[in-house]
Amino acid sequence: MRTARDATTSKTTEHTEHEHTEHESIEHEDIAHESTEHRGAPHERRSAVPLDGRRIRAAVIGTGAIASGSHLPALAALAAEGEVEIVAAVDIDAAAVKRFCADGGVPHGYTDLDRMLAEQRPDLVSICTPPTLHREQTVAALRAGAWVWCEKPPVPTLADFDAVEAQEGTDGGPYASIVFQHRFGSGARHVRRLIADRAMGRPLVAHCQTTWYRDAAYYAVPWRGKWETEGGGPAMGHGIHQMDLLLDLLGPWSEVRAMAGRLVHDVQTEDVSTALVRFESGALATVVNSVLSPDEVSRIRIDCERATVELTHLYGHSNDNWRITPAPDAPAEDVAAWQDFGADVPSSHLAQLCDLVASMRAGERPRSSGADGRTSLELITALYKSAFTDATVRAGEIGPGDPYYTALHGGAPGWDPATPATPAAHATHEEASA
Repeated sequence: MRTARDATTSKTTEHTEHEHTEHESIEHEDIAHESTEHRGAPHERRSAVPLDGRRIRAAVIGTGAIASGSHLPALAALAAEGEVEIVAAVDIDAAAVKRFCADGGVPHGYTDLDRMLAEQRPDLVSICTPPTLHREQTVAALRAGAWVWCEKPPVPTLADFDAVEAQEGTDGGPYASIVFQHRFGSGARHVRRLIADRAMGRPLVAHCQTTWYRDAAYYAVPWRGKWETEGGGPAMGHGIHQMDLLLDLLGPWSEVRAMAGRLVHDVQTEDVSTALVRFESGALATVVNSVLSPDEVSRIRIDCERATVELTHLYGHSNDNWRITPAPDAPAEDVAAWQDFGADVPSSHLAQLCDLVASMRAGERPRSSGADGRTSLELITALYKSAFTDATVRAGEIGPGDPYYTALHGGAPGWDPATPATPAAHATHEEASA
């Protein structure tokens, strides 16, 4: 069985899952209305079952684009190696889950999450639904004894994240990991090691760019562009991947100063933001997140004392997307070592899933869970607070009692949908639209 951690685009699924009044278990051929006599208490704590070298029983929640295009292929790849067994899928749309099961060879389909957890007892639950559902679904899975692999953004707020973390196991799992697949793969692993070892000297200056393009049709999906259902704008829903990778490479941040705008789209959230970030190491970074940019690119650049590292891609990277430019006086043997990325393992859901499965079998907290998974959400929350309050925000200052702890808009006039926009905010949007 595969246990190696580094073996080998995403828009959140439009199909969602929540508790359904008809407790259905859906097979490929039909939809049967079954007895509920085997249905367990939905939130009764159940211990994780020892894996003992057996196949990991996996289930998928939400059967839209990201589930069928990324999660299912990754799970199927490990299933082909005898590592995973895909036992069930859940979606509130009975027809959608039936198609998903038929196309993917998944034996059991459900429109009720609690029923699936009680009957199938999965070891791993892959959550592919919109962010507003993540907290409830993750908690249900953890309490059922299942590890969780949840699509980004993890949850809409830090309060939600802390509530999820409080439901994790205390000794060997289960744990909830966030899909941050850009951390995984040979390029990110190689550069992370170089920076951690200071092989190229101290990191000094960085740039993190997620400049994508989304038109009005994209925001026609009812839950997009709204604080309550999407959690935030491009900083939260798009740029989170590159910001998470930047933090994974450079380590803890200490303070942020930001601006945000709603320049084109008629949405509650921002459609562009910029930020200045200081790291504990002393390095300074600029961060740009946009859905207004026809020339789409995802980019990270880090200038160290002895070399510049640059990653340029869009939705995923391989070794060829990384470039290391040495300082003129760098020794040739050092340069050769820096530029040797080894065998190419592209960033992908599969690369992260392999790492997660290895953690499950070892009973260890996986990467991008707990404090490690929280760091990018905290930075994004601080970015919004800084932008909406026109103040510098420091790491660790947003906690219970802070309005940004429970809502990324923080109740700011013009951003909180419950409060009217200021005249200046209206003028900015109207001028941009004109």
